[in-house]
Amino acid sequence: MERDTHFILGVYEDEDVLLHAVKDVRTSGVKIHEVYSPYPVHGLEHALGYKRSRLPIAAFLFGLLGTTLALTMQLYMMKFDWPMIIGGKDFAAIPDFIPVSFELTVLLAAFGMVGVFMISSDLKPWAQPRIFDLRITDDKHVMAIDIANNSTLEVEKIKEILKSSGATEVNNKSFE
Repeated sequence: MERDTHFILGVYEDEDVLLHAVKDVRTSGVKIHEVYSPYPVHGLEHALGYKRSRLPIAAFLFGLLGTTLALTMQLYMMKFDWPMIIGGKDFAAIPDFIPVSFELTVLLAAFGMVGVFMISSDLKPWAQPRIFDLRITDDKHVMAIDIANNSTLEVEKIKEILKSSGATEVNNKSFE
């Protein structure tokens, strides 16, 4: 069996049942691949054991890079490359550099966050999305369990755990 190709899906009707099911399934030793929901469920990422995102750190670093590049570019241009006295001001009038520095900070922070998010989420323009169940965009919550990650448990045992946790349906799904 290849990794990430064969899944067991537990379909849930209610978000409260889903939250309790995630805790029950994890305590029973089953590794959850992902939980899909038509809307954000408060506390789901905590129940799944996700760590805090490091995306704000990347945003800060890209913003710092933008500020540094903007100030370096403006200081170089106004002080060394083509010095001009504008309105009797100094060559390196830092307060005049604030608007350009702010704009470049925001621009690089935004582009950097988008790039880091796409790389960390493995989003590619040519990738085909995996649709586990069409109802996840409508009114159902789906818990996907990768069979390869749970090789210590039998498939029937996993299905029984999902049923006992409140799943209205338990299905198999394979991807090629």
